[in-house]
Amino acid sequence: MRLVFAGTPEPAVPSLVALLESAHDVVAVLTRPDAPAGRGRRLHAAPVREVAEQHGIPVLTPASPKDPGFQAALRELGPDACPVVGYGALIPSSALAIPRHGWVNLHFSLLPAWRGAAPVQRALIAGDEVTGASTFRIEAGLDTGPVFGTMTETVLPGDTAGDLLDRLAERGSGLLLATMDGIADGSLIPVPQSGDGVSLAPKLEVADARVHWTVPAYAVDRLVRGCTPAPGAWTILRGDRVKLGPVRLDSGLGLALAPGELGVSKASVRVGTASGVVVLGEVQPHGKRSMAAADWARGVRIEPGERFDGDA
Repeated sequence: MRLVFAGTPEPAVPSLVALLESAHDVVAVLTRPDAPAGRGRRLHAAPVREVAEQHGIPVLTPASPKDPGFQAALRELGPDACPVVGYGALIPSSALAIPRHGWVNLHFSLLPAWRGAAPVQRALIAGDEVTGASTFRIEAGLDTGPVFGTMTETVLPGDTAGDLLDRLAERGSGLLLATMDGIADGSLIPVPQSGDGVSLAPKLEVADARVHWTVPAYAVDRLVRGCTPAPGAWTILRGDRVKLGPVRLDSGLGLALAPGELGVSKASVRVGTASGVVVLGEVQPHGKRSMAAADWARGVRIEPGERFDGDA
């Protein structure tokens, strides 16, 4: 089939590469315009754009897929289908109607669970033990279209959102390719999603990543892992923001700490929660580099009984 691939971030790259190496013909790539990144806020090309240009594939970067000029160009390309992985913009009905087999999204959840922009992060925060990916035909609703296929992935105890997304991106590329093959030979018919088990996964904002120490230790662990690497879990000490890397649940019974209270030893930093204690891993003070928690604690000279002000 003639395909126009739509995607922007790094997790979309394995799917683009799989399609480029397949029997399908990727005639163009649609991606978001270059965006400022880093401390210098210089413009950086999206990872998908870089791969497309390396393979000599034409790249479309409209400010919006509503742009009539873009839609005219898409009609001229005449795609049979438009596979999508993390493109980052809503596709209007006028553009959805152009390819004869529609736009087919690879979404990183087992739909109808976790519809929305942050399915991997929300699944980790919720404590899901199994997640996966789905391919579905995009329609006007938010991730509500009929499903072509799914794959499952076990959530490992130490997974961060970055770890889990990397695995889903790699394995999901095979699901997307199989879906394109099935559409091409007529063997796949999409099935409407169930009305049961629907959950939503809105984008995680910085405020969502704030750690509240009055919740159980397992909830702190899940939140931090779900917010790693972005937007990054954080708390407050002495009025300044402190970013936290993944923590470890402390199995020891000898140290009792109040919620948010810090217990510092030569080799570790522990923090009390509503039920038990967590051991900090990497800590990044505001405006500084990330470092081991014990090194950070020595530098700031934590006082006995001092607490993170996580609920102020």
